[in-house]
This record gives sequence, C-alpha cells and structure tokens, in this order.
Amino acid sequence: MPMTHLSSLRALNRARVSVRLLPTKTGHLNLVSQTSLRTTRPWIVTVTLHPHHVRPQSTSNKPQDSSGKPNIKHAPLPTPWQLLRRSLSFRGILSSLTPSGIKKLYRQSPLELVSALAILAGLVAISAYIVNVCVNYFFAPQFTRYPPVIAKSLRRALYYTNMQPEPQLARKWYKKALEQCDELGLDPFSDEVLGIRIQTAAWLEKIGNYQGAITILESVSKDCTKWISTMEEAMADGTVHKSGKVPPVKKDNDDDQDDDESVPENLWRKRNRLLAKAVGTNTKLGELYADDHVNDSDNAQARLTWAVETALSEARRRSTEGVKPEEGSWLSPEEFGGAMESLAKHYESKSQFHLAVPLYFQALRLCQSPCHRSTIMNNLAASFAQHPVLGSSEPIPHAPAIANAINASGMPTTREGFLEAAWNWARNAKNHAKDVESSERTPECDEACAVALSNMGDIAAMQGKVAEARRRFQQCIELSRKIDFGQGIKQAEAGLRNLQATSDA
Repeated sequence: MPMTHLSSLRALNRARVSVRLLPTKTGHLNLVSQTSLRTTRPWIVTVTLHPHHVRPQSTSNKPQDSSGKPNIKHAPLPTPWQLLRRSLSFRGILSSLTPSGIKKLYRQSPLELVSALAILAGLVAISAYIVNVCVNYFFAPQFTRYPPVIAKSLRRALYYTNMQPEPQLARKWYKKALEQCDELGLDPFSDEVLGIRIQTAAWLEKIGNYQGAITILESVSKDCTKWISTMEEAMADGTVHKSGKVPPVKKDNDDDQDDDESVPENLWRKRNRLLAKAVGTNTKLGELYADDHVNDSDNAQARLTWAVETALSEARRRSTEGVKPEEGSWLSPEEFGGAMESLAKHYESKSQFHLAVPLYFQALRLCQSPCHRSTIMNNLAASFAQHPVLGSSEPIPHAPAIANAINASGMPTTREGFLEAAWNWARNAKNHAKDVESSERTPECDEACAVALSNMGDIAAMQGKVAEARRRFQQCIELSRKIDFGQGIKQAEAGLRNLQATSDA
C-alpha cells in the first residue's frame, strides 16, 4: 500500500495497524484493523485509492464457470461492414494507410480490406475523371477563344446537345451564340463563327433533322464561295493589292494610351481558308444528300464532284502560279483523299464502278491510316469484281479529271482480268490488315480482314471455284464471331446461301 495513503493513519497513537484490500463491485474496500494498547475493539477505515495505484486484478479472482475455468467476457468483434465503414472514414483512411494499419486490417478481415481498397481506387479514378471533364469542358480551346458571353451560350448549347438532350433549348442557345457574335462584331467568316454554324448543322443531323443540316451547310458553302468570288474580282480590277495585304485598322485603347493597330488577315490566306472550308462543306453535303433519309442522288453527285474538282483545280493553280504570300498550305492528304473516297463511294452506289476505281486508287495513295488502307483495298476489290467491260469506242461518262486513269496502261480489259485484279486486291487487303503493327492497329484492321475474306469468297464464286468460296466464307464467319463483327457474319452467310442456291439450281 502506498505511503501517501498510510499517512492518514499516523494520528493513531501506539496502534498496531494491518491493512488488506478486499475486492468489491465498485472498487476496493480497505479494511484496516487495529489493536491499541488500551482496547481490543477493532475498527474499519475506508481509503480510496487513485486508479494508477490499484494493481490489476489477477485472473484467479475472476468468476469461474462450472469447470473451474475463468469466465472471461470479450468485447464483440466488429462486423465486416463496420470494418469497411471504419476503413472508409477519413480518420480510418489516415490510420489504415500506415504499414501497421494495413497489416492489422488484413489480419482482421482480408476480404473487406481488398474491397475497401478497390472502392477507394474507384472513387479516386471517378474523381479524377470528373475533374478532367470539367477542366476540358470549361477551359477547352473551343470555348476560351470566344468572348465570355458567347462561350457561356456555347457551353449551354453543348450541354443540351450532349449531356441532357433538349432540342428546343439547344436550338435556343446556338441561335443566341450566333446573335452575340453579330452584336460583338466578330468576323462572320472567322473560324469561330463558321464553327458555330457547322456545329449547329452537326447537331441537327444528330437529332435526325437532315434537311435543317443541309440548309445550314448550303448557306455556309454559298457565303464562302461568294466571298472568294468577290475577292478574286477585286484582285482583277485592282481594287485591292495583289499581295493580299490589308491596311492595319486602328482601335482605341481604354487606358488613353497610344492607339493599337490590329493587323487584318491577309486576303490570300483568308481565301485559302474559306476555300478549304467550302470543299469540306460540300463533301459533307454530298454525304447528306446521298443518305437514305434524303436520297437525292443528283445533288449528292453535284456537291461531291464540285469538291473534288475544286481541290484539284486549286492544287494545279498552286503548281502553276506558286504559293501566294502568307497563303498557307492547301488540303492535307487525309482531306484530299477523303473527298475522293466520298465521290468514289457515290459512283459505286450507282454501279458506276469504272468511275469509282481511279478515285479509290488516288484515295489509297493519299491515305495515311494503315488500317483504312485495307478498307480502301477492299473497295477496290469490290469495284474490280463488278467492273464493266467497256468497248474501245464506247464513250466514257463525265467524271472528274482524275478519272483519266481509266485508260491508264495496265488496267484489265476482259472479265477474267477484272476478277483476277479483284482477287489480288482482296488478298492484299487481308494481308495488309493482318500485318499492321499493334501500335497502329485499330478495330478497323480486324473488320477489314473479315471483309476481305468475304470478298474473296464472292470473287471465287464468280470464278466458279465453289470449294474455295465456301472455305473463305467459313473463315470470314469464324473471324467475325471472334471480333463480334455482325456485318461480316451477315455478309458471309448470305454468300453461303447463294452458293447453295447455285448448287441446287
């Protein structure tokens, strides 16, 4: 017993003191008995001990069960979900991220720990994605290049276009953005303003309003070509300098400092930009007119032909006259080849395969995508397989200037020659799609390989090679199922049915 508590007994004179502790439910009762020199009556003193002076009770004093073993009550273990909630709490995360905390959690409940870590990783990934989307949405170049009020309208328009489709509200904010461009004096021929108009047309196409999209794109094409015609006339009559330079425009500074000079865009550069925009717009118009929802073949051919011939004409002008000062580069190979491929597909849809072949050749030469090259090769194979045999005196229908490749040396002149060329192009498409490196490989490669097998089956059937045709169709079905390419399965099964019908006839 500590001396601090025994000191309270020092007032007892000439007493023999013995102290022992008896356990109770509420603490310890200090039973003190004394025998003085004058009396033998015992007395009791209760002393309350400080908690840190109390010795822990041994197990021998604890209640025992019938077998004599100590009856120890343990605190109930937490349930797995309680552990999961604790580990996902802020305090639990901080303590669990330490090595000892992870080990402890793993010992207590390894499955729940792995689940908690997986959920935590998922939350982090989702948060990072949301932050990235917000940053790209509010601070993307497509918005920051506009004045704030216009950018705000465009964000709302795109929100009601992509996030929560509402046609009426989207139309309202696209229209509002264009009105604000006019109010703030933005150049109607700038990429920013033309971009809003083209985006509006894309939105109309997305909601199925093809005629509305055509109307807007027609107005864009008309405005661009009209500006180019006016500029060329001004160049011819000397109204503007042939260099295309425009005098600087002075604008007042709000800080009462020296006036700043704004340098307008060079006219040749602006012409080049608007002409490229007109070519792209007409290419898109041709595709819209050819769509099954519109089905206007004549307008489709007119727009696509204009786009290809204008692109070729401008390329020849540059080759003859040279590039004008500050004019910039002309169409990229992808843009040039895309216009030719669109026109080739149109001719193919009209069964004018002899006009499609030379355009596919040029599109293949300009194509930069390895997988898309295989697609063009398949188109060449299909066109050669259905190519008509033209007589030497038969006039060639009108086509763009590129169609003079029809009479190029090396072109087949017999039906057997066309089928042989078709087989070679289908085989090239399959081999090329198969050999594309993984770093450049896209799903288009696998689909092109399946289409090539189906084309080889069709060509073999045309050549009377039934067994070869059946083998190629089966290979196409197997590959198409492996890559989940429904169109390939459908095309090959149709080929097999045709083979069976021919055999039964």
